Amino acid sequence: MTTLTPATHDPVKPWHALAAEDAVAELQTDPVHGLAPEEAARRLETFGPNRIAARKGKGPLLRFLLQFHQPLVYILIAAGIITAGLGEHVDSGVIFAVVLINAVVGYVQEARAAEAINALARAVLSEAVVVRGGETRQLPTEQLVPGDLVLIQSGHKVPADLRLLRSRDLQVDESALTGESVAVSKSVDPLPADTLLADRDNCAYASTLVTYGQGRGIVVGTAERTEVGRISELIAEAATLQTPLTRKIGKFSHVLLFVILGLAALTFGVGVARGQSHIDMFLAAVALAVGAIPEGLPAAVTIILAIGVSRMAKRRAIIRRLPAVETLGSTTVICSDKTGTLTENQMTVREILAGGALWEVEGAGYAPEGAVTPAMQGGETSGTDPESSAALLETLRCGTLCNDSILVQENGAWETDGDPTEGALIAAAHKIGITQSEAAAGFPRLDAIPFESQYQYMATLHRDASGGTLPRVYVKGSLEAILPRCTVWMRPDGAEEDFDAEAVSAAAEAMAAQGLRVLAFARRDLAEGKSVVDHADLESGLTFLGLQGMIDPARPAAIEAIRRCYAAGIRVKMITGDHPRTAAAVARAIGLKPPADAGLEEPEALSGRDLMTLEEREFREAAHRASVFARVTPEQKLRLVQALQAQDEIVAMTGDGVNDAPALKQANIGVAMGGKGTDVAREACDMVLTDDNFETIAAAVEEGRSVFDNLTKFIVWTLPTNVGEGLVILAAVFAGVALPILPVQILWINMSTGVLLGMMLSFEPKEKGIMQRPPRNPKDPIITRLLILRILLVGLVMLAGAFGLFEWHLHHGASEEVARTVAVNVFVIIEVFYLFNCRSLTKSMFAVGIFSNRWLLFGAAVMLALQLLFTYAPPMNRFFHSAPLPGEAWIGIAGAGLVAHILVGIEKWLRRGARGVPESVNL
Repeated sequence: MTTLTPATHDPVKPWHALAAEDAVAELQTDPVHGLAPEEAARRLETFGPNRIAARKGKGPLLRFLLQFHQPLVYILIAAGIITAGLGEHVDSGVIFAVVLINAVVGYVQEARAAEAINALARAVLSEAVVVRGGETRQLPTEQLVPGDLVLIQSGHKVPADLRLLRSRDLQVDESALTGESVAVSKSVDPLPADTLLADRDNCAYASTLVTYGQGRGIVVGTAERTEVGRISELIAEAATLQTPLTRKIGKFSHVLLFVILGLAALTFGVGVARGQSHIDMFLAAVALAVGAIPEGLPAAVTIILAIGVSRMAKRRAIIRRLPAVETLGSTTVICSDKTGTLTENQMTVREILAGGALWEVEGAGYAPEGAVTPAMQGGETSGTDPESSAALLETLRCGTLCNDSILVQENGAWETDGDPTEGALIAAAHKIGITQSEAAAGFPRLDAIPFESQYQYMATLHRDASGGTLPRVYVKGSLEAILPRCTVWMRPDGAEEDFDAEAVSAAAEAMAAQGLRVLAFARRDLAEGKSVVDHADLESGLTFLGLQGMIDPARPAAIEAIRRCYAAGIRVKMITGDHPRTAAAVARAIGLKPPADAGLEEPEALSGRDLMTLEEREFREAAHRASVFARVTPEQKLRLVQALQAQDEIVAMTGDGVNDAPALKQANIGVAMGGKGTDVAREACDMVLTDDNFETIAAAVEEGRSVFDNLTKFIVWTLPTNVGEGLVILAAVFAGVALPILPVQILWINMSTGVLLGMMLSFEPKEKGIMQRPPRNPKDPIITRLLILRILLVGLVMLAGAFGLFEWHLHHGASEEVARTVAVNVFVIIEVFYLFNCRSLTKSMFAVGIFSNRWLLFGAAVMLALQLLFTYAPPMNRFFHSAPLPGEAWIGIAGAGLVAHILVGIEKWLRRGARGVPESVNL
């Protein structure tokens, strides 16, 4: 026989399709004694440890060097080298200082943003119970190898992918892997090869949790060869996408690179052709390049995003990567997981059929709060007082007694210790006054038949503590298992009559159509003195008590959040591993809508099996058209996100399970739940919701839009300065006169005003109506045509003011130092006046409130104080080649600033009036 090695072992083999004995033979192991210790040691050396290797990221040095990998930075570095070569060491030093400061700010931001840590390495438990050489022992999970015989029981986390050989009432919570909200009952029989992951009942998968029963199985996959390991590979393969802003700034930078180089070359060529010094023209070209580069933009983007992070943290949204802040404001589609995100992840009984009447159960989750009330049937209530219906009371009592779980209250929240379905039954009974402790005291348990997949029911035998002589057995299970065993049913008054199985089946079908999981309940009195129960006692003669229909209910906050998303022009899609019928019911409950161009009245639901049959073009169409995707695999979730992105959608993906992680990473912004979410989901995401509340996403979108608005305001404010500086240099070269501003003075203007003036725009409060406008079109430029015209207008005012006053002062006998100091102050004062224009891009500063941003007033005051130092302090005069100004010079400087402010105000007024630009214009 061939020795088992990674080359001969196929981890993706459909182990679920093999009979247990065939799987044992394939893995060359023993179903009773397990592997021999020597063989296990050999396989450990061959296959490696059962541990998912951590992904190696970029080192600190590489991350720092990458901060310089930007087109505009290249120009600054080149300018610094040229000026140093020409002996202008002060100018060169300032340029390199600016480059270094930008690099340090970028590096610190990236270092603080938590990089994706491979939490899958911690997703397996530390020890496993293994049979080797016939001896049962506990071993570190890392030592498991293919062919190992593993024992699992309630409370264990499955340590590797297993093909089950034995299942005794085994139930496994696979919600983190598949999205299935109910624990899955396991069996050992082979299944069809095309069975989906969520339906492979004869396998148990690494990182899932055993909630009930016991089982044993052989290891078929370890480390990266497990299902969770394959998800790890998908996470690694999913691209870390640029955000709309970073893409556009990158594109803008490349365009600006060629424009600046072209203008610098033109400046040098024209000056030399006019007979001017090569060195002087080099300095002029450098001055133009330095002036045209918005040096403060990278730092400004980082700081504005960081302030957005702080604001979001106050609204319970933790940002792990800064660009995610801006992406939220551009989001067009939210793909949300269902279990634990849109729903409570707590099963809740919604409807009860008992005594021929239908009852509705209020409340959500495991909290024993709410009421049981008669439901409407045919325009009338189907029952009266719930406490007077013997059938209803017995149905609820049966659900409480035939139960191995308990409800516990921790930190003010109710949770189930055991199976979620059984927890829902206990909570429902409590709502009508039947507590678990009182029921157990009134009917002490004598014996039980645990749930087994081949019988599909559970039964418990009880003694009537009130004096009854006959022991009573209560039974709960599937309709298929219970209904054929019933001969009579209980009426509301407690009497029994002939059983109508068709009527019960029709009621059960109606419940199932609503996405409810339906369980049937029955009882039977056994012979006096009997203290044990077996399957023969339950073959027939049961009294049918009722049905209970339950579901993982929608979060009320999620319903409101989805409404707000639609109002903001954001479409919501549900992507889940749960059953299609359940997913469709939840979609209706939370108000999902089909796309306007789909021609559908109800949201369309597609299953993973439906998606498997589609070609790529059909898949993309389905991704756009459908609103619900149920029973999908992690790979399909990833493909759905990619299909939407291929249609130029900005996709936000929410989730909390291991199965969501690849799609979370692929999405433009991944949003994980902080409380109930898995480590894997949190580490793959860009944003974590600390309150697990879908409503927080709507709040985060609002903050994201505000951040983008403030970024736009900063860019619209800073670019006129770069335009004006470049035009001033060009005008001087073409006119053959001295430069009105030097490179070191340009850097002073750009960096000081960028920090003290531009940064203050990041504190601007949100404008009204921010969530009543549609999301930005991802194809739209950052700056619209109207804003480009405004930038040019202000740039021309700066050219006229700075160049005009520079020449006027020279003409009236002032030195070049004095004239240049006037020109520098013209730029700064115009920026101060224009700053107040930019507080709103469509309204006047009086409409937003003069004192609503006190930081801006503070920044303007400090900037003016610094300009006085720049003008009159001797050290500043020496360093920046400035000179003190006479008092009358300030009149012309202030006049230039006032002219710019008035012209922009008139332009905005004309846009609002004559052009009809709405206040909610998409900026």
